[in-house]
Amino acid sequence: MAMSPDGDPRVAQYTPEEEALWEQINEAVQWPDGPVPMLPVAQLYTRDVPSLRPPGQAGVDLLQVLWCPFDHPPENYMPRTALFWRSAATVTDILVSPPEPLLVEFEGYVPEACLLAPEQVTEYPSFLELTKELREQLGDWSRWMAAGPGVDGSYAAHPESFYGGHLSVAPGWKVGGWPGWGYTDPVPRLCPVCGIEMDPLLTIATFEWDAGNCSWIPNEDQAAAPPVGHHYRDTRQPTAVQIGSGYKQQLYTCPAEPEHPHTELMQ
Repeated sequence: MAMSPDGDPRVAQYTPEEEALWEQINEAVQWPDGPVPMLPVAQLYTRDVPSLRPPGQAGVDLLQVLWCPFDHPPENYMPRTALFWRSAATVTDILVSPPEPLLVEFEGYVPEACLLAPEQVTEYPSFLELTKELREQLGDWSRWMAAGPGVDGSYAAHPESFYGGHLSVAPGWKVGGWPGWGYTDPVPRLCPVCGIEMDPLLTIATFEWDAGNCSWIPNEDQAAAPPVGHHYRDTRQPTAVQIGSGYKQQLYTCPAEPEHPHTELMQ
């Protein structure tokens, strides 16, 4: 591929040969022109995840999250999701071979099957959501020293990084909790119907952790998650899902009327 130095528009993005190859590929691909089967992303029971708050219908204890394996505007680089709240007792006719799409836009939209091992953790808001006073306190290393020997001294020059990596906004897939920010600044998520501020429902993450927040790795997975080496990426990404270039897809729901449409945000 021909590069465009410093974004110079005078430099072609593709050579003529590459453009011809792209045309051949697009002509060969048979894009679907009708309904596409959705892919299962998550199945969560209230017995396993107490923080799930289903709608008010009696007996609802199961959340199923599906998505279309294609990007949809206006939120590009993310699949569009659908939420289904159900009663597990009524799910009796289970398909042995669920329908599968003939084509997906990106292999990172095809989740690997994983067993759920719920863990309840304590986390704190993103540094970007704190008041100026609290941010200043987090930047005072003497306060961290007073907290005890458990604070890593390597963070002395930037103590707020210790807060960001080990105390605030648990990484990985999670239900509820504090949303992470970075792709954009914090912004209220308002219900498109009634305008009330929405609650985080589910975070679908590309990675469960990274080099800056290894303390969030569950104890039982520590031995299987070396900090370097060929297998490190695999243990960080058990679902094989990828959002954008390594981001997270956050789903929000209306706390007043759960039936209102949910919203999605990439961070």
